[in-house]
Amino acid sequence: MKDSSFLHSYHVQPNVWDEMFAPEGLRDAYKNFVGNIEDLSSDEMNRRDDLAKKLFMSQGITFTVYNSGEGIEKIFPFDIIPRIIRADEWKTIEEGIKQRLKVLNIFLKDIYHQQFIVKDGIVPAKMIYTCPNFLREMVNVEVPHDIYTHVSGVDLIRDNDGKFYVLEDNLRTPSGVSYMLENRTITFRIFPDQLPRNNVLPVKEYPNLLLKNLMALANRQTGEPTVVLLTPGIYNSAYFEHTTLARLMGIELVEGRDLVVDNNRVFMKTTKGLKRVDVIYRRVDDEYLDPLVFRPDSMLGVPGLYWAYRKGNVSIVNAMGNGVADDKAIYAYVPDMIRYYLNEEPILKNIPTYPLALEENRKMVSANMENMVIKRTNQSGGYGMLIGNSATKEQIDEFKIAIEEDPRNFIAQPIINLSSSPCYINGVLQPRRVDLRPYALYGPDGIDIVPGGLTRVALREGSLVVNSSQGGGSKDTWVLGK
Repeated sequence: MKDSSFLHSYHVQPNVWDEMFAPEGLRDAYKNFVGNIEDLSSDEMNRRDDLAKKLFMSQGITFTVYNSGEGIEKIFPFDIIPRIIRADEWKTIEEGIKQRLKVLNIFLKDIYHQQFIVKDGIVPAKMIYTCPNFLREMVNVEVPHDIYTHVSGVDLIRDNDGKFYVLEDNLRTPSGVSYMLENRTITFRIFPDQLPRNNVLPVKEYPNLLLKNLMALANRQTGEPTVVLLTPGIYNSAYFEHTTLARLMGIELVEGRDLVVDNNRVFMKTTKGLKRVDVIYRRVDDEYLDPLVFRPDSMLGVPGLYWAYRKGNVSIVNAMGNGVADDKAIYAYVPDMIRYYLNEEPILKNIPTYPLALEENRKMVSANMENMVIKRTNQSGGYGMLIGNSATKEQIDEFKIAIEEDPRNFIAQPIINLSSSPCYINGVLQPRRVDLRPYALYGPDGIDIVPGGLTRVALREGSLVVNSSQGGGSKDTWVLGK
């Protein structure tokens, strides 16, 4: 393969695993793709990059940043160079996620019923009961098919050893899957011949798999159960995703005001009167679902929904109370859960994690904060986080005070060198840090994981934060067939 100007300007960062380039040259997974595009001129690459931006704009592929001074909705940044994963790598990822989700479901059933894992001293009781997302209202509630996490997004990173590690579990209302689907559609437009030529596995079955699982949860004996997607409304950051998924599944998109509970059954208001609802795929957080049980000031939920669910008259996806299993402090115990419940070793390892509720961890972390990432246990989107090696002394001191005031609310992890991937930025190929969020669907027939996921990119040079709210974007994720 000849040296091309397209690749010539690219410089691999030291001590960082690069997705496309190994020390000895181009990685095998990328050789076919690069060989097919290396002769494209700069003008042609720029044209395709501009086309991608115009398609995102014309199709309204957006996200919302509440603290942005630029307005509410922003176009989701997209990089045209795909991230490519080999078939054998994907097999390990798939097996590891299935193992992890199986255990987290067992854990959720256990802590809301017998609590064997607490009684046997694997997870401290205090860690459970001090979690703000542990819902006492879910204790002894029977969940259909014992499935709590019907839709999950597991964030993975690759360290400089080339191995994938779990960064965090998203088990409540994980977002981003619509961008995975749209990224593939856009890639097909700008590189129409590359997907079949590289034997890239499809992701388009996700909406069909999700709908199949949702319909299987209906408790009422009917040939056509009614499934709805409950959204907080147009000002939610993931509203584009809500509309996209409802459209692709062919189900109604509803807000709380569109539903009513009568005699512990849920109905949807229609022009022809009330229509019974069997399954709700909710994108509303637990505390807003039912103002009669949780937050009384909520305008997003449905009064009486909790009791309709508890009596088995409606299924809710995901189950309420999942937040205790994706609490960042509980994350530290997942490897022990796998050994305890399954008597297996974790296929995908955790990043070393230190819950700061433990005094010995606080002492160690306090002396090494410049080498650590400090995270609040129940914040997301890249907020509530301190990256020690780029923080000022004042910021470190502020975090030390906050940790002493509420140590349960913090964890610490060593700073991980996220892998880098080539991105086409301003007409030049440049390395940027990436992570990966595959999406898993847990239904009565087992766990399905579409081959791919959302690769998020830290588009700011030198940044380790991939979240869209913090200047991140995404790229298409290709999983190669055998």
